Amino acid sequence: MKWEQTVRDGETSTPMIAQWRRLKEAHPDALLFFRMGDFYELFFADAVNAAPALEVALTRRGKDRGEEVPMCGVPVHAVETYLHRAIRKGFKVAVCEQMEDPAEARRRSGKTLVERGVVRLITPGTLTEDALLDPLQHNWLAALALERDRAALARVDLSTGRFETEALDRDGLAAALARLAPAELLAPVERLQDPLLARQLREVSDRITPIAQVRFDPGVGARILKARFGLADLAPLGELERAELGAAGALVDYLELTQKSGGFRLDRPVRIDDGALLQIDPATRRSLELLRGPDGDRAGSLLAAIDRTTSAIGARLLARRIAEPAARHELIRPRADRVAVLVEDDRLCHALRALLAGMPDPERPLARLAAGRGGPRDLRALGDAADRAGKAGALLQGGPGCLAILLPDLLGLEELAERLLTTLAEPAPLRVEDGGLLQPGVDAEYDRLVSMRDAGRSHLDGFEQRLRQETGIGNLKIRHNGMLGWYVEVPAAQEGRVPPDFIRRQGLAGAVRFTTAELQALERALGEAADGAQARACEIYQALCQEVLARAGRLRSAAAALAELDVAAGLAELARSGGWVRPELVDEPVFAIEAGRHPVVEAALKANGEPFVANDCDLAPDQRLWLLTGPNMAGKSTFLRQNALIVVLAQAGAFVPARSARIGLVDRLFSRVGAADDLARGRSTFMVEMLETSTILARATERSLVVLDEIGRGTSTWDGLSIAWAVVEHLHDKVRCRGLFATHYHELTHLAASLPRLALHRVKVQEWQGSIVFLHEIGKGVAESSYGIHVAALAGLPKPVLNRARQVLAKLERNEAKGTAARLAHDLPLLALLEEPAEDPEPPADPLRVLLESVDPDSLAPKEALDLLYRLKQAASS
Repeated sequence: MKWEQTVRDGETSTPMIAQWRRLKEAHPDALLFFRMGDFYELFFADAVNAAPALEVALTRRGKDRGEEVPMCGVPVHAVETYLHRAIRKGFKVAVCEQMEDPAEARRRSGKTLVERGVVRLITPGTLTEDALLDPLQHNWLAALALERDRAALARVDLSTGRFETEALDRDGLAAALARLAPAELLAPVERLQDPLLARQLREVSDRITPIAQVRFDPGVGARILKARFGLADLAPLGELERAELGAAGALVDYLELTQKSGGFRLDRPVRIDDGALLQIDPATRRSLELLRGPDGDRAGSLLAAIDRTTSAIGARLLARRIAEPAARHELIRPRADRVAVLVEDDRLCHALRALLAGMPDPERPLARLAAGRGGPRDLRALGDAADRAGKAGALLQGGPGCLAILLPDLLGLEELAERLLTTLAEPAPLRVEDGGLLQPGVDAEYDRLVSMRDAGRSHLDGFEQRLRQETGIGNLKIRHNGMLGWYVEVPAAQEGRVPPDFIRRQGLAGAVRFTTAELQALERALGEAADGAQARACEIYQALCQEVLARAGRLRSAAAALAELDVAAGLAELARSGGWVRPELVDEPVFAIEAGRHPVVEAALKANGEPFVANDCDLAPDQRLWLLTGPNMAGKSTFLRQNALIVVLAQAGAFVPARSARIGLVDRLFSRVGAADDLARGRSTFMVEMLETSTILARATERSLVVLDEIGRGTSTWDGLSIAWAVVEHLHDKVRCRGLFATHYHELTHLAASLPRLALHRVKVQEWQGSIVFLHEIGKGVAESSYGIHVAALAGLPKPVLNRARQVLAKLERNEAKGTAARLAHDLPLLALLEEPAEDPEPPADPLRVLLESVDPDSLAPKEALDLLYRLKQAASS
């Protein structure tokens, strides 16, 4: 329906605009995508706000209440592109569809305004379309509920139907939210008045949706869950805490509000045991760059460096394993067993990887079909996945127990796979209405109707040729549109040659359109055959959908088993190609890594043809805390991070980059490496450092691993040294954890005399011709110097500055200027240095050195060599 047909100049309002206003009033905070034929239109403020974000033209047409109406539109066939832009720009979208066919409405009741209704609200957490989602990551919608000192998170990935709940202590909330990283977080609006909680939530999610506290009521939540899953009692869901009931109920309630048709699928909620996971706080996740690299995207992260999966479901599972490493043997062992088997069985590993390569994602198509938003391609994808599941099961027959345990989930779908793959055309159409759904020979009735339809079109071609001959109008054409159906079109200048039995339908500027009795008969036959074929295709499609949904549980189990195989095979390939080993995980508080390496740095160096220098790390009970000294750029931070990453990999069930590894299970991992500020929230680098250090000291236990780099550097020397001193003592005496502590405060090395389990280590360097060479090796002892001036020279500081720095350093080392800041300031004539840049305080050059440096011994003739000796003797005596 075109704008010109509904809004006329001078009108104060139209039925269509009145309809739009009613729908908009019900969804004031969303862009209303208003369906009009082949376009979604946006009007008034929606159009003004959306046009630049969607990168479409803003126009003004018609009048409403005396003013031109701003509008913009996007085509239906490309709507996903524009939805993606809108969501990324922070908009919520209300999709308004035509609830009846316009032509049918006109025929039935003469209506010119069709019924419309909002069928769906689209938010960052409720996306299901592949074009709007990252295939390698879960898209979590989460809800947070708080009850006294307890908190709970409920989360749903609507694109797969996965539903989980988690109850935890309030002090573990930050770590849980950071692990989850929800695309959208529902929170009680009253709780968001707490500045501390609001800041904590904003740090982990860009989209916080305030919800009234009443929607988090545990009693209401229990009733919602019972109704959703058809339960008389919640016992089958486990012993859910009050906060869990409130969070889960609010989440389901929000989905029922936004998914207007109610057509969304949810698994029964699964409880996540917070104590079964390695706890990693937000700062540590940022420091270790587990899922996001330094630029905030996937590149440069641990996940990017180790991902060898070949399917989307495998990639999502691997991302979750890295985000949520386990902390219990019973979870880690079977994962590592599968990797170990495939490392040993190279043939099976390669066969599985070849089988799974390029497999369509089965989870998201299944969720779309359950929600009534699927299509033939989703069915075809599920048939492909079911087929590969059967073939994977065949490969695992008679194999090791850790793989054979997956067989019940992989087998049993062969018949469904064959039916889907032999019924649906390849490639399958996007929609049933597009035609070409079935392969030839699948259904005799469908084939007969398609043959009649195609024959009718051939008759139309022959009819067109006959009319040209009979009328003598060479450019006569038979065409079709949605308003007239099939018609005969001739140029306006040729209208006089049209036979009298032609029935005039429409006159245009340059052409006239007619119909005939024969054409109407052909059209009826063609329409009946086309409609019959379409109806038969829809019938078969619906039957296939019902068959698939009846096996939805089995398909989800098969998808989960295929994801496990993909992850295991990918990690096995990584271990085999990189020389990684299976870590020995024990309960004793040990940490013995031989020739450990940083997986991300090693991959980057390898790409440039450079080797990585491996290092040992042994945090035995008698030396559980290492104090590491050495210059910047020598590799301290890399060494600290690589040992933390080895823990993540080991407890995710992967092999690790080392010659050997024996690790006592870590309950909490803390890493404070690298400087950062938070100026937007008024936090300096030092304040951020102190906040993060405070969290570590408060939450670390004897089973934790703590990695700290240069604590205290953000303040004065003596303040920083005092803080670092106290932190080392607290970690050693009170926390008693395993730890690595890197510092430039050499005074801290004296603590080794009073702290028996503090071990001194250094990063080795080699001085050479006035400069230093970084060896990137870790050894026992204390670094002789921080070599700061050498590093400054490598960075290109001006020579006058470097020479003055050497003079000041010499005085400091001789204690000549101890505590005399004024004297140092007087001795450093900065203004004079800037005013006289040409002055070089370097000592005069040694003439003998200058002379020798100018000589090339290999090119000297005997006579020239003798002359050089005389010149050297003369220079030495002068």
